[in-house]
Amino acid sequence: MARAQGAGLLTPARPAAPVPAAGRRTVLAALAAGLAAAACDDRTGPDPGPAPTPGPRAAPSDPPTTAPAVVRPRRSLLETTFAETGRFHPVEVVAPGFVLASATRVGAAEERHPADLPAPFVGVEAEVEAGNGSGSGSGEVTVGLASADGRTALRARLDLDAGEVSLELVAGGSGSGDRPVVLGRSGVRLPDGPFTLGLALCENRATVLVRPRRGAWRALLTARDEVAARIDFRVPATLAGLGFVWGGRAVRSARGGLFGMTGLRDPHLVQHADGTPYTEGGRVFLTWTCAGTGFFQQAHWGVFALDPENPVAMEQVAQIYVRRDGLLLGDHAGQLVRDGERWLVASSSWGDFDGSGVHVRHATSTADLLHGVHVLETEPLALPTDLDAWDPSLTRIDGTWTWAYVASPSQSPFDFHPALARADGADPFRRLRAVGADRTRHQTEGTLLVRDTDRWLVLASDGDARQYPAYDLSLRRVGRIDAPYGTNIPHPQAIVRADGTWLIVTFDGTDRFADTLGYGGHGDVVVLTERPRRP
Repeated sequence: MARAQGAGLLTPARPAAPVPAAGRRTVLAALAAGLAAAACDDRTGPDPGPAPTPGPRAAPSDPPTTAPAVVRPRRSLLETTFAETGRFHPVEVVAPGFVLASATRVGAAEERHPADLPAPFVGVEAEVEAGNGSGSGSGEVTVGLASADGRTALRARLDLDAGEVSLELVAGGSGSGDRPVVLGRSGVRLPDGPFTLGLALCENRATVLVRPRRGAWRALLTARDEVAARIDFRVPATLAGLGFVWGGRAVRSARGGLFGMTGLRDPHLVQHADGTPYTEGGRVFLTWTCAGTGFFQQAHWGVFALDPENPVAMEQVAQIYVRRDGLLLGDHAGQLVRDGERWLVASSSWGDFDGSGVHVRHATSTADLLHGVHVLETEPLALPTDLDAWDPSLTRIDGTWTWAYVASPSQSPFDFHPALARADGADPFRRLRAVGADRTRHQTEGTLLVRDTDRWLVLASDGDARQYPAYDLSLRRVGRIDAPYGTNIPHPQAIVRADGTWLIVTFDGTDRFADTLGYGGHGDVVVLTERPRRP
């Protein structure tokens, strides 16, 4: 969970107070008080520039539907000791592989490139020659979004001579006519050499960022409430008319596309109905919550391909959004299950979270959800509880659909625990009955169904005890995973590698932007592998 965003604008001169790493309980105390509203990051090599990529509407391929041979682990997960062997923190304003428009020659005059935007999770970048000081005569650089008639626009403007950046919005019909409203302005110390200027739109939050040629992104200006009071980019009709804009004599190239992430969390293995990992070319797939430029509404869901022998080379292959209640949202923290010729989809309704409740939603699809961009229609899942719920995990075990999930009896103060249910019938989404719940836990989430050597386990993450508890299929505690426990509430996604050894992929609470964007932009991807045993 995350701290509320206050009304108004965050700037470097007004940093947000740091959020303790303890996670959701600390954060939701702030919500109760009143809710007002890397491998990829630290680039050490030259920026590849705006390489062209297929658009998100590319025709899907037909995925294989047969499960590979089952690999059993050499030893029980609960008899294995783990050590951290890898860590990285992806940050991408424009997600690699999801560029929708690009230009290698940019003039002083602003130019517009039409785009088909599936959801309000968008990034624009301009590669700028230099910005080391006033009086350079380099003029102004702009990046942003705009409609063809100019009545709707969101722009970042950078005055290279004055060393000043501004964020402005045009929202025709909002009471200001078609005049730009300046949402914020700040002086900025620009990098001495070439750099990248970026603008990210995540939900209704706009953020201006800058990145040196060899360095990490940092946020300069951000605004959400100022934007949401005038326009709602989640409305399909509003988003439909927008295209990318950029311009400036100092710009040598530019690109626009779908927003990537400020970190990753909530890993969940993509699997067949029986729990077997879904693989292609030796790679498994995981869904991750792609952290955005702020709170949970600014996050969205992505699919990533991972080679278990080289986890740090993980690649994003799909973006998934939802359309519900007339809005385009970034619901996340869920699972994809392949059942015959269809995908079963379960996710959590974080996309419009305002402190008043969360529930699990579901859908089925015959599209290739592991590649490209998808907007799904979902509906509430009738879990056998009157509590709030999230983090769904679904597997057909011995012919019966089993659900693990998180139940929350209170969000003021915040209280949540693991729960288990089963379906009475062939439909995984109907006639669900309660099996059990561990109500002794009060900050435990990340429920995962994992096949051990000779039994199924329900794994979770206990933020109070700082450990990974394990349960049987009656939700009785049977042990814990002997593994490092980081900050926040990391989810212990366990994977069996081809040689029968275990791999755990998880995350922590590392947030590169907490000082300016507040809580929600975490975390590091953390890789845990079996610790070698002494002879």
